[in-house]
This record gives sequence, C-alpha cells and structure tokens, in this order.
Amino acid sequence: MEPTRFNLLVGWTSMVAGATSGAAIGLFFHNESWMGGYGSFRRRMVRLGHIAFFGLGIVNVLFALSLAAIPVPPSYGRFASSGFAVAVVTMPTCCFLTAWREGFRHFFPIPVLAVLCGLGGLLGGWLLT
Repeated sequence: MEPTRFNLLVGWTSMVAGATSGAAIGLFFHNESWMGGYGSFRRRMVRLGHIAFFGLGIVNVLFALSLAAIPVPPSYGRFASSGFAVAVVTMPTCCFLTAWREGFRHFFPIPVLAVLCGLGGLLGGWLLT
C-alpha cells in the first residue's frame, strides 16, 4: 500500500484506539484512588498513552496529507511512513507498559526515534524536491 493511504489508515485507526482506550479508562475515573489517585505516576502514564493515540494519529494523517500536497521521493516517503507507523504503535504501548511496570520506561527511545525517522524522511525528501 502506498504511504499516503497507509498512513491515513494508521492515523484514523489510531484515533479509534484513542477513543476506545479513553472509554475503557473512563469507566474508572470516578474512583479517586484508582491507580494511586489522579496525580499518580501510573495514572498519568495511562492518560498519556490514551492521548498518544490521538496525537500520533493526527501526525500520521498530517503526514499523509503532506505527501499528497508535496510529493517526496518514494524511498523517503516509505521510510517516513514506517517511522510514523511504528511510533503510533510503540508510544502508547510504552506508556501503558510503564504504567504497569516502571522499568518499561527505558523503551521510550524507540517511539521517539521512530518519530524522528518519520520527520527526517519527510523533511529530507522535501529538500530533494
């Protein structure tokens, strides 16, 4: 599948995951002591994972729309597409796993590097056009 269509699909699917995860965790928000209380590390990480679905979903949609507006060389587009898709899966996963076991926080460089690969591929491709 071409990067434009792929990242549109990834982006909108991520937003569905954001709404679904928000509905799931919203079932427990009425309990002030849930996951250690509103300000607890665990609860903040769960909220961050939920929001990461939306934020990186939007980034994927914006990337796809950017490719439609200003085409980049195919190899750069595929590289950036992969980076953004990996980020949308790994960032919420790292957040939720870190909420479960704090040691998983050491995996956060993976989604960060994936976003940087996406940005580098997109910007690098634009410089060549």
